Amino acid sequence: MSNHHSQRSSQQFELFASTAPGLESIAAGELKALGVKGRQEPGGVAFEGDIERVYLANLWLRTASRVILRLGRFHASTFYELERRAKKLPWSNFLSDIGSVEVRVTCRKSRLYHSDAVAERVLDAIREVSPGVSLTVGNEEAGEDTAESSKPTQLFVVRIVDDQCEISADTSGELLHRRGYRKEVAKAPLRETLAAAMILASGWQKNEPLLDPMCGSGTIPIEAALLGRRIAPGLAREFQFMNWKSFDRRLWEETVSRAREAIIDRSLAIKAADRDAGAIEAATRNAERAGVTADIQFAEQPISASLSALAEPERGDGWLLSNPPYGIRLDENSDLRNLYATVGFALSQSRGWRIGVLTPDAGPARQLGLPLRSRFATQNGGIPVNFLVSEKAQATKVRPGKETTRTAISEA
Repeated sequence: MSNHHSQRSSQQFELFASTAPGLESIAAGELKALGVKGRQEPGGVAFEGDIERVYLANLWLRTASRVILRLGRFHASTFYELERRAKKLPWSNFLSDIGSVEVRVTCRKSRLYHSDAVAERVLDAIREVSPGVSLTVGNEEAGEDTAESSKPTQLFVVRIVDDQCEISADTSGELLHRRGYRKEVAKAPLRETLAAAMILASGWQKNEPLLDPMCGSGTIPIEAALLGRRIAPGLAREFQFMNWKSFDRRLWEETVSRAREAIIDRSLAIKAADRDAGAIEAATRNAERAGVTADIQFAEQPISASLSALAEPERGDGWLLSNPPYGIRLDENSDLRNLYATVGFALSQSRGWRIGVLTPDAGPARQLGLPLRSRFATQNGGIPVNFLVSEKAQATKVRPGKETTRTAISEA
């Protein structure tokens, strides 16, 4: 048994952690912290590893959307070639006895350009090894989430570019931003992966105070608490690889057990506020599900009241991290410029505090009156956004006429 166990976990795979555009370098940094050397590519990070690394990446990555495993790469300029090569792939290792299969196809600059016809041939190859499985065709551009269903759906991703075909198996199942704690959302919710990216890219240290004065359903403070306590984001959920015939339960249990041992009990100075009582109730319940209620102080209060906390003599420097309303989503009439000016004034009175905001438009952010640098650019709910961060308070001298909000992305 132990010999079989070590033999299986030593097989090396080509893996890819997909991310939202702009978050590749942050996910690469996360992999590096796990001892994995990754290669950044548009839309994610490529890396190699055994099955244990598949388990680790799913359990620990905070900014990735999913982890896929490459089954094969080959030349295919005819359907005959595609069928012949596809039938040789080890499909049965990545299928469950129950459940369905979805195939998503993209074809570019290739003789095989009809994605539905490609999907049908790939499904035929899967049918040969697993006649009982129910099959559906998806389109890779159709979106990230697979249909909700009580049965596990195994997603296979097929990409044909310049007649080179790559076929991969999704290892994650539901997208990784679904940690399991956020059952309730406030208006204009922020994805957990994006909240984690903001925290990691800001440079917030676990011993520093953190405030989100517009916390909504609490995603930023909850993600900060998980990070601060070193709680693996995937501890409370299931993954697609658990349905595979090749699933190594013992190895997975060891991986989870090590993650539980890694959790640290430290006191964090995280404050979260919102003027909406419903948002604070939802945020508190979400924090409870995430197991971090004791790490966050929630308050139902207007922004002026939560900003007064900046004047408190807390431990060293602090961070105000937030995803303020965009105007294009929530209340169109809300005076965003006024909101940013209020925040900027409060920060200017509080030495040592820095700000990180996610914003679609540098205009309102200029009202902060602080030199800002973009740490990453991505999309939130289909809206292009920039994560802007202020320099240390001691270094906030702005040279006259210098445009600071459009500085090139750096230090991401």
